[in-house]
Amino acid sequence: MTEKIIPLADLRYQNTIPVIPARLETPTGLLADRRARPLHDLRISVTDRCNFRCVYCMPKEVFDKDYAYLPHNSLLTFEEIARVAALFVEHGVEKIRLTGGEPLLRKNIERLIEMLAALRTPDGRELDLTLTTNGSLLARKAQSLKDAGLKRVTVSLDALDDAVFKKMNDVDFAVSDVLQGLEVAHQVGLGPIKVNMVVKGGMNDQEIVPMARYFKDSPFILRFIEYMDVGSSNGWKMDEVIPSQEVIRRIGAAMPLEPVSANYVGETADRWRYVDGGGEVGVISSVTQAFCSDCTRARLSTEGKLYTCLFATSGHDLRTLLRNGNSNAEISTVIGNIWRNRDDRYSEVRTADTAALRAERKVEMSYIGG
Repeated sequence: MTEKIIPLADLRYQNTIPVIPARLETPTGLLADRRARPLHDLRISVTDRCNFRCVYCMPKEVFDKDYAYLPHNSLLTFEEIARVAALFVEHGVEKIRLTGGEPLLRKNIERLIEMLAALRTPDGRELDLTLTTNGSLLARKAQSLKDAGLKRVTVSLDALDDAVFKKMNDVDFAVSDVLQGLEVAHQVGLGPIKVNMVVKGGMNDQEIVPMARYFKDSPFILRFIEYMDVGSSNGWKMDEVIPSQEVIRRIGAAMPLEPVSANYVGETADRWRYVDGGGEVGVISSVTQAFCSDCTRARLSTEGKLYTCLFATSGHDLRTLLRNGNSNAEISTVIGNIWRNRDDRYSEVRTADTAALRAERKVEMSYIGG
């Protein structure tokens, strides 16, 4: 008998293979966890590869030329992703976001989008199907993504100044190429388009007001994200976090703002609009103002591990169930049990016990998706 060799890259994080319950359940679409949080959003990482080396996500000193990415046969196939996604939709998921790594590096990503776009909620509605990208391939892919059924995109852009942006992405990629991708995506109708800026103190916080001014009176919605301690490789320090309140203060001093109500319960960004009617900005305060109490997001990693928190240290191996021949009813019941037992609230307890929490190896953002 040939011994099966499991690549080391496949064993990088602690995972458990879920046990199939004796009693199978029919999903009701009303699934809630221990803190009464519904399951509404599913984020799916389609690749652990990225062509950027952003300092807050995939720093070059860790993710160097010798870094061992997951082998292709470890990744979920598009058919496996679509199968799992359909089970999540039966449990109440209405929004699916494709992430990475850089999801546009996944070959034939349009075929997966077509499969996911065909899904419907139990009452027959289309899903809110979106994708987060660094924008490097967006100009050439925007039309095919739209044609495949993608609704909208979120684009990461951490500075307008070319030198600062290149320092952030660490691969000498120019701002102008991302801006071109934004324009093409807008022209083909992938909107509303959100632009995410991760703010790291001492590196790009001087770009806050220029970014706000540039995207004011535009069709794009700019959001500022506090620099987070996702994973264990980015060297996170609390004193490099620029609080969202400070971001709003700086913008408001130049261009007056007023608060806006959330679009829905569980929305991650606090919304603000320009008093003169020039659009809006958002701030995501996952460090200084935890929103764990409203978190409705599950995450599926590149090779099929289910995570119930962005700051998790372990996941639940759904891929094994998929490839072992387990039925949809069995896997659906497992998903339901995992979510019902969910009690994650990392950001709420971070400040009380930061050192102990950071001692555990958390899953990297490039593996689980932002």
